[in-house]
Amino acid sequence: MSWLLLSVASALLLGLYDYFKKAALRDNAVLPVLFGSVAASALVWLPFAIWSAVAPDTLPHRFFDVAAIGPREHLLLALKAVLVGASWLLGYHGLKSLPLSIATPIRATGPLWTIALAVLFFHESPSVRQWTGVALILVSFFAFTFVGRREGIHFHRDKGVFFMIGATLLGALSALYDKFLLQNAAIPPSAVQAWFTIDMALLLVPAVLITRRNPNRHPFHWHWAIPVIGLSLLTADILYFIAISQPDALISLISPVRRSSVIVSFLLGIFLFRERHLVAKGLCVIGIIAGVLMLS
Repeated sequence: MSWLLLSVASALLLGLYDYFKKAALRDNAVLPVLFGSVAASALVWLPFAIWSAVAPDTLPHRFFDVAAIGPREHLLLALKAVLVGASWLLGYHGLKSLPLSIATPIRATGPLWTIALAVLFFHESPSVRQWTGVALILVSFFAFTFVGRREGIHFHRDKGVFFMIGATLLGALSALYDKFLLQNAAIPPSAVQAWFTIDMALLLVPAVLITRRNPNRHPFHWHWAIPVIGLSLLTADILYFIAISQPDALISLISPVRRSSVIVSFLLGIFLFRERHLVAKGLCVIGIIAGVLMLS
């Protein structure tokens, strides 16, 4: 399959990924849902980890060879598991309490925070176009605060908004950490994806067991979307990495195509969850996406 079709498929799956999270979290406990989704991905990666350690030459694709890393790399990936786990936990809480058509555009501002952190810590110098993109995202985000008020969501004091912003900031830190893992530590993308997922599942086990003993915990019920959350993200990421590994792939096109996933989740929130204010939210989403493209 061509890299462009792989990128489109990855974007569609990322949009569905947000929908599956919202469906599974409705009137449900957050931590078990997060654990179930991560465990589903870990169970997919675990056989490939064993397979690549025993007989790597028989793997169907070099992408699945994930065993060739040492103790230092495993420690670095465990730290990523902690960082991403915290980000996802906040994001799941935010997504549970906010409409999908508001939560996912907030999450889509991630590149804004990534470039801000890059300027702060790595002293990078964005171009005029990138600064224009930052301004456009901020204006669109500010406009979202007025749209949110129509649904009783006050951005300056709504805990769901703070959860999503916190998740986005941690996600931006994770993106910078990924740059270190992939470039400085030279860990293959598949190994990053496989081992941080397995590590995160292991880290969440004691947290789930502890919360089960809390008499005031929110009740948990099984939902078919829980394992599909992890599997959809796993598949989307695999398609993305295979796409960018093709010799003729253009990252300048792959990145914006992948970012368009927010449109999928936004429309699903409007039409499947019957969320309101399509036009006003849609204009804000267009502004955010345009700003993100200018950052690319």
